[in-house]
Amino acid sequence: MNIYLVRHGEAAAAWGTSSDPGLSEDGKLQAEKAAEQLLPSLDRNVDLVSSPLLRAQETATPFSKALAMDISLNDAFREIPSPVPFEERQAWLREFMGQGWSQQPELLTSWRDHMHSELLAMQKPTVIFTHFMVLNTIVGLLSGQEETVCFRPDNASITQIKHNGDSLELVSRGDELTTFVN
Repeated sequence: MNIYLVRHGEAAAAWGTSSDPGLSEDGKLQAEKAAEQLLPSLDRNVDLVSSPLLRAQETATPFSKALAMDISLNDAFREIPSPVPFEERQAWLREFMGQGWSQQPELLTSWRDHMHSELLAMQKPTVIFTHFMVLNTIVGLLSGQEETVCFRPDNASITQIKHNGDSLELVSRGDELTTFVN
């Protein structure tokens, strides 16, 4: 069973400047392009799941409209929780991105483990609309990497994993470009 992870399109504001920005105009176009790319390979027996954050939900909108389906929100796929106040998030994220998982507190390893459990619990093909660090966490976990950042998924890129009943396998990473993490 296939699970597709779609990084949100370009946000209208940076990660450290707004707690929940929507998509920029470019981000909306990126979401449309992702839908055009992925929709032909989906059938009607698919779930649409999104992070509750606005930029992920707005990325899911073209899929929802094309399939005439509702989007389920799941906190497991929201952006990485930061253990610092809002105004310190960008500095904290830069430091985190240079570290390994063995250096992380339980808050973050529990977040990672919860995501993995949610993926394993999925019962049918699913498209998940999510974030840069969620994608890195899942790809790193499935490929056995210690680094917190193991690739740089572009905005609205599509990563594919396969659910094999009791395990998950990385099929392909989404397009990787140098992007501003937002």
